[in-house]
Amino acid sequence: MKNYLKYTLLIFLAGFYGCEPEFENSVDDPGFYSSGSADFSRYVAVGNSLTAGYTDGALFISAQAYSYPNLMASKFQFVGGGEFNQPLMNDNIGGMKLGGTQILPNRLVLSVDANGNFSPVRMDAVPTTDAGTKLSGSFQNLGVPGAKSYHLMAPGYGNVAGILQGTANPYFVRFSSSENATVIADAASQDPTFFSLWIGNNDMLGYATSGGSGVDQTGNMNPETYETNDITDPNLFAAIFTQQVDALIQNGAKGVVFNLPEVTAIPYFNTVPTRVIPLDASTAAMLNSQFEPYNNLILPGLQAAGIISSDEAQMRKINFVSGQNFPIMSDDELTDISNLLMGTPFNLPVETAKLLGQLRQVNDDDLIVLTASSVIGTIPDTNNPLGIIGVSIPLEDQWVLTKKEQDRVKQATQAYNITIKTVAESRGLAFVDVNQALQRVANEGIPYDGGILTAQFVVGGTFSLDGVHPTPKGYAYITNLAIDAINRTYDATIPKVNVGDYPSLTLHNN
Repeated sequence: MKNYLKYTLLIFLAGFYGCEPEFENSVDDPGFYSSGSADFSRYVAVGNSLTAGYTDGALFISAQAYSYPNLMASKFQFVGGGEFNQPLMNDNIGGMKLGGTQILPNRLVLSVDANGNFSPVRMDAVPTTDAGTKLSGSFQNLGVPGAKSYHLMAPGYGNVAGILQGTANPYFVRFSSSENATVIADAASQDPTFFSLWIGNNDMLGYATSGGSGVDQTGNMNPETYETNDITDPNLFAAIFTQQVDALIQNGAKGVVFNLPEVTAIPYFNTVPTRVIPLDASTAAMLNSQFEPYNNLILPGLQAAGIISSDEAQMRKINFVSGQNFPIMSDDELTDISNLLMGTPFNLPVETAKLLGQLRQVNDDDLIVLTASSVIGTIPDTNNPLGIIGVSIPLEDQWVLTKKEQDRVKQATQAYNITIKTVAESRGLAFVDVNQALQRVANEGIPYDGGILTAQFVVGGTFSLDGVHPTPKGYAYITNLAIDAINRTYDATIPKVNVGDYPSLTLHNN
């Protein structure tokens, strides 16, 4: 993947500097445009990292300038829009401290090694933003990175004393109106005439990005029992989302809401190929000889004893070939046979039994997460050069989102999206189908005034170095989707931004 980045990035950089944007909106006279039936004088944005302007794995000043709410607010100025303030970070490093100790990582930047290979790395710098330093004033961008739907309703989510206990969010701590404030209450207290709400991504994304290491909490309506990487119950999401919208429209505000993309549309899950292990014929043959007892003795024996099914026995077979291969992995949803292998009749050593306990190879239905590229093919023990992750050491389950895990995420996403659209229609709100839009980006590419947006990692222009959040160009695209929806719903004529004016890769720290 590194060589791939090296050559495609060179092509991308040539296009980055060579494009001359063509302007979609040439009329700048505010009187030329109309607000239609909406009032944009007091606009408030509510959501998570996507609302805050998070990109490249962090939040920092220059990224916040490109948040979709800030871009929308700049266009609302043509139709009577009022003041729009954001809780800016202190620098462009992106990390955060608490009492002098860094608690959040710095932003990702592209690094090049001695062989000319590009890869994202965390910026080597000391952040100056401290969660304990409260900002003064009123803020209209209430995007809180990391927030799930129920967090927006949680008292104390902005209390600095709860950061280390995990009950508070350091981003909200910086600008919450009080220690017991909720994000929604702080938004509603500003009596907005117009709002945007984009929430729900984190209700299933943590489960997906962690390779399904959490729990699908469908059927559990008590979020106090949830862990960080769990999937939120769809009925709980429906109740909370409805309450949030009703709180924001209580004084007659109009607004726009966004649905959620399928995870397979983002580079975090489709950049690392499943056949990622290159082997020559002799190495493949040597590995197959080592796994022959497992394939031809252990698995048939366990199947005959009724311990595993014939389907599981077939799935667990290991086979390497000359060329590109699937890595081996440990799948925590398979039957754990490690204890059986240590007993009669197999009597395997403990380490060998543990290696085979839930072993199988990755397959084409799986998704290997982006961050797995840093561990696949590495040798964790320098004294054991044959101990290669993905070849002789299983890739841990956290690095792979299996088909079953994908289905859980998909079911939750579809349920959340039904709620979002239903509430939007019943309240007469503008609705943005981000899911469909990003599927188009992934499958077809979207032309703009200087090129084509795709979902290809780094060079596609839409997604940043973290593989999840948009680039400034990606946020500009989302801004236009929202403005289109607002114009349709409220018979307005708000001008759009020119996507080609915005960067897709930050080449320097400004």
